[in-house]
Amino acid sequence: MDYQPRSGLPQEKKRRDRLIHLACGHPTWAVGYADEVWWSRLAQPDQHCWVEAEGIHKLQALERPKDDPDPKALACYGLLVRSQPHAPEQLLLRFVEDRPVSAVTTAFLAWCNERLAAHGVTALLLIWDNASWHKSQAVRTWLRHHNQTVKHTGQGVRIVPCLLPVKSPWLNPIEPKWVHGKRAIAESDQLLSAAELEARVYAYYGCPLESHLLMPKKVA
Repeated sequence: MDYQPRSGLPQEKKRRDRLIHLACGHPTWAVGYADEVWWSRLAQPDQHCWVEAEGIHKLQALERPKDDPDPKALACYGLLVRSQPHAPEQLLLRFVEDRPVSAVTTAFLAWCNERLAAHGVTALLLIWDNASWHKSQAVRTWLRHHNQTVKHTGQGVRIVPCLLPVKSPWLNPIEPKWVHGKRAIAESDQLLSAAELEARVYAYYGCPLESHLLMPKKVA
C-alpha cells in the first residue's frame, strides 16, 4: 500500500544507479567507490576451499612479541575509480598514521583530487557508506568549499558525494577487493612488520608507495 512505510534501500540504490548512468555519459567524469579498511598483522583471513564444513582449516591468529614496536593493525583509505564503462579501473590507496576521521578523510579527498585532475577528470561521483567521518559537518563543509573553488577557478575535480544505503556493502565493488587482498598477502606462520605489510598491499594492488596520511595537529 502507498501509505505504508517502505525501506529506503530501493530509492537510494536507484539514485546511485541514476548518477552512475549520468557519469558514464560524460567522457571527463568518473565514478569513485571509496572505503576504509583495517589490515591486521595478527588476525588471519578465512581461506576458502572445496571441502566439507568440518574439514575446513582455519588459520590461527599470530602472536605479537612484547617488544614489537609496530601497531597490531593499519588503516588505509581506498578509492576505486572507473572513468568509463570499458576503461581499466584505477585504485588510489593511502595508509593512515592513526585512524579514519573527518580531517584525514578530507586530506585523502584532496590528494585524490590532485591525482584525478592530472588525468583530465573534471567531476567525480563519490560513492561511499554512512561512516560518521563521511557525512560529518567538517567533510560536508570541505566538499562545499572545494566545489566552489573548482567552479570559480576552473581547476580541480568537482566531487559529488552519494551515500549508500545503510548496511549494504554489496553495492560497493571495492569491498570484495579488500577481501581478496587480505587472503593474498596473508602469512600463516610469519608476523609481518608494518612496513612489510604495507609493501605487500601496495604490490598486490599495483599502487605506488605513498607516505601516511597524518592526523592534523591541534592549534593551541
